[in-house]
Amino acid sequence: MDIRYLTKQHFIQYRDDRIKVVKGGSICSELALGKRVLDTAIKKWGYGIPYNPIKEIEFPNGSNARTRRLASDEKERLLTASSSQRNIFIAPIIEFAIETGMRRLEILKLRWCDVDFANGFASLYDTKNGEDRRVPLTRTCIEVLQTMPHTNEQVFPISATCLRLTWNRARKKAGITDLRFNDLRHKAVSRFFEMGMSVPEVALISGRTDVRQLFRYTHLNPDNVFKKYEAF
Repeated sequence: MDIRYLTKQHFIQYRDDRIKVVKGGSICSELALGKRVLDTAIKKWGYGIPYNPIKEIEFPNGSNARTRRLASDEKERLLTASSSQRNIFIAPIIEFAIETGMRRLEILKLRWCDVDFANGFASLYDTKNGEDRRVPLTRTCIEVLQTMPHTNEQVFPISATCLRLTWNRARKKAGITDLRFNDLRHKAVSRFFEMGMSVPEVALISGRTDVRQLFRYTHLNPDNVFKKYEAF
């Protein structure tokens, strides 16, 4: 079938057929991938598709949202453990991820020419949702970048496999269990909300276009929220 004639009903039927075979989380991932492909076909490839029908259907309930978040003392333990490794990039990457909420591959793809020190932004291209965006850099981010050697086009010139292995070693050495690299993104997005940012602002920074997905990354610290009541 010509993809220009795909409709909402086609994907509803696909969703309902697949739910008999796999779990809701798998279907959500499949539909999200299809949505990204169609968005790219519309915006970049010029396929003449009038609209993205996947945007109009309801995704099934996935698995329980992950709520693991970096604990207060785990950051320092991770940084201490990673700083003792021979790989000089793992500690800066961890701190950079916590500060920006950027995805693993977004960090690894970041080039020096994408960093605007004067205005405090990092520009990201060809991201997971198919859209480019700019991420504001905190003072800590700037300090991290200033310590990095300018010997490569990439800011953090290591592979995804190398990052995965060094991350696992650092986590093990720090004595931390059940913590994924993506949980650093949970920490960052939650902190953005605690700082008082609105949903659109956090969506803009994090690259989350689906608010339902955004809230899966949002686990606010009640202590920080309650402090805001002092202003009233």
